[in-house]
Amino acid sequence: MAAKTLNVGLVGYKFMGKAHSNAYRQVKHFFPELEIQPVLKAICGRDEAGVKQAAETMGWEGYETDWKKLVARDDIDIIDVSTPGNLHAEISIAAAKAGKMVFCEKPLGNTAGEAKQMLDAVNEARVKNAVFFNYRKAPAVALAKQLISEGSLGRIYHWRGTYLQDWIADPSFPLVWRLKKETAGSGVHGDLQAHLIDMARFLVGEITEVSGLMETFVKQRPELAATDDRLGGTASDKMGDVTVDDASLFLARFDNGALGSFEATRFALGRKNYNRFEINGSKGSVVFNMERPNELEVYTEDTRKGTYGFRTVSATTGEDPYSGHFWPAAHNIGYEHTFINLLADAFAAIAKGANPSPDFHDGYINNVILDTVEQSAQSKKWEPIKA
Repeated sequence: MAAKTLNVGLVGYKFMGKAHSNAYRQVKHFFPELEIQPVLKAICGRDEAGVKQAAETMGWEGYETDWKKLVARDDIDIIDVSTPGNLHAEISIAAAKAGKMVFCEKPLGNTAGEAKQMLDAVNEARVKNAVFFNYRKAPAVALAKQLISEGSLGRIYHWRGTYLQDWIADPSFPLVWRLKKETAGSGVHGDLQAHLIDMARFLVGEITEVSGLMETFVKQRPELAATDDRLGGTASDKMGDVTVDDASLFLARFDNGALGSFEATRFALGRKNYNRFEINGSKGSVVFNMERPNELEVYTEDTRKGTYGFRTVSATTGEDPYSGHFWPAAHNIGYEHTFINLLADAFAAIAKGANPSPDFHDGYINNVILDTVEQSAQSKKWEPIKA
């Protein structure tokens, strides 16, 4: 029996637009058993020449230059919001009211208040929803989840998460949208800490209180003259204010008694996408680093005497839910496959009448934690998470 199809309308066509487009295009090739498969119906962007070229390059049937027209189309089932954060709420709420399923990039909103409105909108409309916390779909992360769930690590004591990059360390790097509070909501806090928070909740449990510290090192940068489809652009001669954080650190307590530390910065020279966590339990530990995405470091005490230490495990063998869908063992997969895996899980859930995971509720809780860390950085006190 042929798979049912759902027509996708994607808003945004640059960095995240590319990642999402590739995932929608590839998911059917690696997960052909899915009962629901996406159709790349239309992509949307304000620059007609740019979005037209993107549609042709990335395999979309057509394009729009106004997201409101895309949302209103009868032939669109899913609206995917891959815009800067300041547009997430408006587009997602409109899509939900129009009866569309809504998939959205992270962080869900620029504030917890926005995220709550978005959550209320999809709940009231009873439409399926998902958030692109793609890193929990890496095979090594999924394997860590299995080890924790089956009790191999015992009682969890510690989470240590770091997300380190260096792409804005040069003070002459231009003032891209991610460095403006009105568009991005925050800097590394919402962009990078959001991923760490999601993985910590996924692997360890709910966070109950936090104590935070945030800093902006370079307070003025050259205004942006032209954008590119990656993370940068061309600088102009005019200077503008940086209105977001360059670094964010916080401590956390989990509801199961575990302690956590979280650090995110774009001023860690030499680190390109150092998304790393370590989890310590009473029986063992695991370490993951996205710069080596096919490996999981594992320590358990059931090793031979005299050979104690971490062993590097290949997460390409198909023991997790994902890697077996791609290549033979040790034929590595990467960043783009986490998006494919997320969509595969989402469509499998929808086929069963369930909501995908992570969803807008996860996104809302994530935003609440982000906001509470900011509150703590200002109050210089421990602050409880109140969702």
